[in-house]
Amino acid sequence: MNFLMALEKEIVTFPGLGWKFTVDNVCVDIGGLKVYWYGVLIALAVGLGIALGLKQCRRFGVTPDLLTDYMLLSIPMAFVGARLYYVFCEWDTYYVKGNFKETLSGIINVRGGGLAIYGGVLGAILAIFLMCKIRKVPMATILDFAIVYIPLGQAIGRWGNFFNQEAFGTTTTLPWGMKSTTIARYLSLNCPTLNSDLPVHPTFFYESVADLAIFASLLAVRDKSKKPWTTTSAYFILYGIARFFIEGLRTDSLYIGNTNLRISQVLSLVLVVIGLLLIALTRAFGWEKEPIPERFIKADQDMQAEAKRKAEQRLREYEEEEDVEDRVERLAKASFTEEDIEEAERLADEESDEDSDDEESEDKDSDEDSDDEESEDKDSDEDSKEEEKSE
Repeated sequence: MNFLMALEKEIVTFPGLGWKFTVDNVCVDIGGLKVYWYGVLIALAVGLGIALGLKQCRRFGVTPDLLTDYMLLSIPMAFVGARLYYVFCEWDTYYVKGNFKETLSGIINVRGGGLAIYGGVLGAILAIFLMCKIRKVPMATILDFAIVYIPLGQAIGRWGNFFNQEAFGTTTTLPWGMKSTTIARYLSLNCPTLNSDLPVHPTFFYESVADLAIFASLLAVRDKSKKPWTTTSAYFILYGIARFFIEGLRTDSLYIGNTNLRISQVLSLVLVVIGLLLIALTRAFGWEKEPIPERFIKADQDMQAEAKRKAEQRLREYEEEEDVEDRVERLAKASFTEEDIEEAERLADEESDEDSDDEESEDKDSDEDSDDEESEDKDSDEDSKEEEKSE
């Protein structure tokens, strides 16, 4: 992964499609401090999930304040879980016998790469469990609401693998196969049975598309579900199935010890089983959705009322400082519809055109009068000259 993080600019081609890209995994370089696209995309994914969650939470009985409490704990724990999961699976790479300081330094060096999504999901779920115990809130209610945004974040984050040229699959003859120098070098070093001159499956793209489809499906499930754990179970089942098959194509899978069992495939099957089990238990025991405790709803309503009161107070203060004419104009504009405003503008334009025509007509009449006066003056001069001659 250290080798991948150092690639920076790279030529990536899709021979079957005739596409060619120059990819730089560094988003911006600030005085030698390089900010990678991987980190930027993860931040974007987290930010978008937070924004959507805060916007939609009240519709599902969750208050923004309560959701913020969960995010403050679950987001850091998701990153810690993703890192620890990867380090645990690659312990031989990080462990330096007899040198605890160097081992710890390698573990916390996240800029060197090494995050696993399953560890992130487990870390976030553990954080939600702990916060539910502390706040005495039903876990299914929070998890069913929040888990919808996980596949959206995964779909965005997977494009970081494209910029890093990692998380690709085995060689393929399909038209959308991908090639690059980094990929060929990786295959020649780690996959001697594969032809490094051939394109590979863009498995990061497969998972990104699958995650977007899962996100859309979970939105529909969350809207219609009437039982607890339904949305959570749907995520476990759908993502577990998608990841199981995509993981089978990847060349960088983590394995259980010296076996041929891929850890992510095993966990995918476990997730599917857990999802099916939750659905079965919900039906067997007749579990019902539990609402958020009333104290959180009441606190949120009081906060909204206070915010409205302050907004009205600021408006009154503004009105007191306003001139009478400005206030009348503002209130008049506020009472107009867009159609009224458009009609008024049209009439104003027509009046302006009419005024302009009248002015042109007046100017023309004025010019004609001046011509008449000049003609009269000319005739008068000629008459006076004739009288002088006759004398």
